[in-house]
Amino acid sequence: MRKLLFFMPLAVFLVLGVVFYLQLGKDAQYMPSALVGKKVPEFTLVSLQDDQVYTHKDLPNTSYLINFWGTWCPACHVEHPFLMELANSGVPIVGIDYKDEKVLAEQWLEQKGNPYQVILMDEIGNFGVDMGVTGAPETFVVDRSGVVVYRHQGVINAENWPEIKGYMK
Repeated sequence: MRKLLFFMPLAVFLVLGVVFYLQLGKDAQYMPSALVGKKVPEFTLVSLQDDQVYTHKDLPNTSYLINFWGTWCPACHVEHPFLMELANSGVPIVGIDYKDEKVLAEQWLEQKGNPYQVILMDEIGNFGVDMGVTGAPETFVVDRSGVVVYRHQGVINAENWPEIKGYMK
């Protein structure tokens, strides 16, 4: 019995070693979205452009991107030029100005350009919570029936766009 207790730390070490080995190569930052396969949650948000109230029923009837961004977000500055390229090539993008101030967002878009068909303000972040947003930038691909088919955390760029584009059918 004492010999068994002597080998217990070794057994625990081996089990932990196997568990850690199985985690190698996995993206530690990836968090799956509970919304994939479900409709975009209902919302009521105000447009940054014209102060009109929008709901989920006002979103495009085609595949599109929902991009959460903010002027306070350094990665959003990096992502913005690529979003401009996507918009110029005809990719529909709905922008959600996430936890931001209207004046700052208007200045940002005036200086950098506007890649968004619609820009909705989520000043408090409630819609972001409903979408499962963990931070900005974060982008969702929505199909023509309003179902979220993919979630991308982080910057969209030329390297990861081919994978994201594959979900836009």
